[in-house]
Amino acid sequence: MSASSSSSPAPLVIGLGEAVWDLFPDSRRAGGAPGNVAYQVQQLGGRALVATRFGRDEAGQALADHLAGEGLDLSLVQWDEALPTGAVTVHLEDPAHPHYTIHAPAAWDNLEATPALLDAARRADAICFGTLAQRDSRSRETIHRVLAAAGPRCLVVYDINLRQTYYDREWIECSLAASKIAKLNHDEVAIIAPLLGLPARPADFARALLEGTAVEAVCVTRAEEGCLVVTPGETVDIPGERVDVVDAVGSGDAFSAAMIMSLCRGWSLEKAVRFANRVGALMATKPGATPRIAAEYAELWKTFGRS
Repeated sequence: MSASSSSSPAPLVIGLGEAVWDLFPDSRRAGGAPGNVAYQVQQLGGRALVATRFGRDEAGQALADHLAGEGLDLSLVQWDEALPTGAVTVHLEDPAHPHYTIHAPAAWDNLEATPALLDAARRADAICFGTLAQRDSRSRETIHRVLAAAGPRCLVVYDINLRQTYYDREWIECSLAASKIAKLNHDEVAIIAPLLGLPARPADFARALLEGTAVEAVCVTRAEEGCLVVTPGETVDIPGERVDVVDAVGSGDAFSAAMIMSLCRGWSLEKAVRFANRVGALMATKPGATPRIAAEYAELWKTFGRS
């Protein structure tokens, strides 16, 4: 694994794919995995670009205003005249294990490979993308054009992020071929292992994925049980953090952002994973996917920077 500016204090990270409104019973909050990763990168001190598409509607303008107000660079946001801004209904019967209803169609299904987006990919230190935004052939083609434009040192992170039935073996295999890190949770291992003909035990699954694909690291998050990261030469198994869970929405995205940022800073794999595990646990104590916790992140940076 490598990033194009491991010594840079502010790596440039693109969250590529969906940015949406998460619809809770009492409110709407910014969400969408790639958008969440960009938001968390920004709060962690990086330079984040949200590469998505909003509808030319009230929801899109409100989401853009909200993200801009949080300091995010929206220069790669596209606007669609026909399709609505994406929305996801969040179900919190079990706050520690939320599930989602993804509404379709959405503007991000029509994401285009603009010259500005391709140029940003060439400059990026890291790109994080997922499976959901590949449900439409238009956005799927765009995502893979962007990944192909990325520089050789760009840290491409595939957050597999399965939702409903919006996934396909071919999409997953093509995405793995374009990535350096594959991240998924333990529930997704149980789905993908038989789909790819791999063993279902997480450690065995990770090793088989490393042997059969181009990825250099496989990360399996396990909610309250912590995480497992496997590379060809190293295995990092971190137990869970005991926290009072408010909801786990966005915890995995915060984990991804923290791992990207710490690896771009040149930290060892184990230190990066421990930091990401702590960040993910912290997020679970906050409501929604995009709380304002930059000050708490700054304290964590100090704590881990001394270790």
